[in-house]
Amino acid sequence: MRAAARDAMMAALATFKPGAPVLIVSHFDADGLTAAAILARALRDAGMSAESLVIGKGESPWDPEVTDRIAAWNPGGLIVADLGTRRDPVLSGCPTLVIDHHVPTGEPEGAVTISGNGLDPEPTTALLAWWAAAALGDQADLLWLAAVGLIGDMAEGLDFPEIAEAQTRWGKTALRDATSLVNAPRRTAAADAGPALRLLLASDGPKRITKGDDADASALQAAKVEVRAAMDKAKRVPPVIGGDVALISLDSPCQIHPLIAQQWRGWFRDKIVIAANAGYRPGWVHFAARSASGRDLIAFLAEHRPTSADGRYGNGHAQATGGALRNADWNGFIRELGFPQAQVDA
Repeated sequence: MRAAARDAMMAALATFKPGAPVLIVSHFDADGLTAAAILARALRDAGMSAESLVIGKGESPWDPEVTDRIAAWNPGGLIVADLGTRRDPVLSGCPTLVIDHHVPTGEPEGAVTISGNGLDPEPTTALLAWWAAAALGDQADLLWLAAVGLIGDMAEGLDFPEIAEAQTRWGKTALRDATSLVNAPRRTAAADAGPALRLLLASDGPKRITKGDDADASALQAAKVEVRAAMDKAKRVPPVIGGDVALISLDSPCQIHPLIAQQWRGWFRDKIVIAANAGYRPGWVHFAARSASGRDLIAFLAEHRPTSADGRYGNGHAQATGGALRNADWNGFIRELGFPQAQVDA
């Protein structure tokens, strides 16, 4: 796969408009941010112009207003990282490289695709980006970024030689602590991943993030405190059981629902755990679904998909997915699952 990723990167770059900037559009978690940092740094070191645009809270690159922001850059090439793989182009007519490891919902027309989905073990977007960046030269000094992305999405038990190499060179604790800090800002109410991305673009290793005392490093520490306080409150919310589902209803501006679902997953090993957050974004309920049973959660959500759900619903991984539904759609969805008491004001 390493060679295939490198070759795909070379093929994509050959289609990009010479002299025009490459725009890297990425998710705002540790995997997406490190993938963007790897690509931007590799491209810049190769003498190319590269800019980053992070997709934030409640956004999708397929939203018209986000597409307008992307188009305003007038990029000569587009790299879409860790945002899913869909049939529809992000920016019609612009040469595009898609790098992702989630379950695809379609094959992007006219784009080069690097996908880790279905591989065993499954590489995250950051590792795919590091492999791909080898098309531009030796990226050994950026391996720690790929490790942060791996840890951010896959936690412990990673069966990749790259993670062992990174831990030997930069330290296991430093990488783990840096990952926690990089992930923190996107979970806050403001969801500003800017400080994390700036540090990833400028740092020579994880200790610059964990030991730094500048404004960006301090912002990451403050974000972690905010998220910890929200988590402490959310942990006290009891689940409600109905059929195959354990539901935890939250009301927080912080993106803590995936963490809560993951924590309860181990307690309900025969259930689908859904943590639903009505306070994350006005007018929407964002939810995370997890399971330790091995059940295909994407298939489960597809069976219960509201007719007006959009691309924010039911993406990700078979045992780690979720989505967002407008309040009225959520009410229908949760009534069907047997939780009428979990409806929200529409």
